[in-house]
Amino acid sequence: MGLAIDSNLIGKILTPALRLWLRSQVETVESLELEIDGKDRQILRGYVPRVALSSDRAIYQGLQLGRVLLRGENIRINIGQVIKGKPLTLLEPIRVSGELQISQSHLQASLTSTLLASAFWELLVALLAEQGVTDPQGQLENYTFLWQAIALENQSFQLKGEVQDPQGQSHDLLVQARLQLASPKTLHLEDITLLGLPAIANRNLERLTVDLGEDVDLESLDLNNGELFCLGRVLIRP
Repeated sequence: MGLAIDSNLIGKILTPALRLWLRSQVETVESLELEIDGKDRQILRGYVPRVALSSDRAIYQGLQLGRVLLRGENIRINIGQVIKGKPLTLLEPIRVSGELQISQSHLQASLTSTLLASAFWELLVALLAEQGVTDPQGQLENYTFLWQAIALENQSFQLKGEVQDPQGQSHDLLVQARLQLASPKTLHLEDITLLGLPAIANRNLERLTVDLGEDVDLESLDLNNGELFCLGRVLIRP
């Protein structure tokens, strides 16, 4: 762990509190390194000019992450309560920039996580809605999904699994598409294939636009050689 300056407030109070807060946000983390910039008089006002962190193999809501490098600036915290031994909390949203690497094996091991299951569900709903399917969410609620495999290569992803229809019959399911970052807040899925949903015709779609939301600004998003690499910024809200 590196410290930018000598500071009793940072070394004895802020660093342990911040480390505890970060660990509370994930289920497990193999390594966690912190670097904090600031002066005592700034910290005493609850202001932290800059924090940088790196972690390896953290698990967030069941999603296994690889290497994570993050940098946050102009952070406001409840320093008065922290000094009294209370948990650290953010008082204002902060813009965090950084890098994220997730391998195909990490995603494979995370297929049963609620985070990925929710993302895949939203993807299916969006795909069916784009193709004019009436009440896509209601249609999908009649099925049970079991995701089994994921592959990343050449800016493309492929999802394989099984879907069980209302009659209890299982069918092979395939979703594949090319992924392109169209703007810092927009993804394009192209050359999309969706196969295996009974009672919903197999469908091909040229493009689906995905809005990442106002809190996300991506600079790059690459899927290649069995890895996902992401570079950008995200707004962390208290």
